[in-house]
Amino acid sequence: MDAADPDDPKGLIREAYRIGGISEAECRSILIDWALSLPASADYAATALRLAGRDRPHDHPMTALLLAAGAPVSGLARRRGGRMARLGKNGA
Repeated sequence: MDAADPDDPKGLIREAYRIGGISEAECRSILIDWALSLPASADYAATALRLAGRDRPHDHPMTALLLAAGAPVSGLARRRGGRMARLGKNGA
């Protein structure tokens, strides 16, 4: 067995690359399991980019998902509308 990789503690990403013909949906499920296996203090985006940057097939669905997970987020989504939007800021 390989030594534990701090970026992939359970070896989920490594094993995904070993599965022949794996689909994007299967990779997405593995990616969620991988994210849940990291410590809460982990920088998920940086870790995903490190994993994607390793010597791995560029056409593999996991590579595309890791790159997307590491991409910068453009602004935070905010809820629009609702009671405050209808009543105004002072709630009147």
